[in-house]
Amino acid sequence: MTERKPTGVSFESWVDKQIRDSEQRGDFSRLPGFGKPLPGLDRPYDETWWIKSKMQREGLSVLPPALALRKKAEDVREAVSQARSEGEVRRMLAEVNEEIEAAIRRPPPGPLLNLRPFDIDAVVQEWRAGRGGTARDT
Repeated sequence: MTERKPTGVSFESWVDKQIRDSEQRGDFSRLPGFGKPLPGLDRPYDETWWIKSKMQREGLSVLPPALALRKKAEDVREAVSQARSEGEVRRMLAEVNEEIEAAIRRPPPGPLLNLRPFDIDAVVQEWRAGRGGTARDT
């Protein structure tokens, strides 16, 4: 824990002393990335670099609503093959269909949606065929 700045000492000289003492103790040499170049120094300046960096570290991404819904529809289509029951397949498709239908009625800003609701019965038939045609658990 750092000590309080003594009265009568300028803030700048007190901070300089704290840094110098830390360097002498070797505190900076134990930091991650010590001795390595700073990442991104060779890239052109981007004033939102810190936002992009934070989002990358946190695993976040921001897509326009139409693209996010397209991605969700793709993910659901892939997830259907892993579903354990027909009921689960129907529930997953019904949920994304509700969102697609709402987006068709009231288009979100951004690129065109270019999606239609899934034909649930057709997808269920494909799912059954992929599982040997025997699973019918609703």
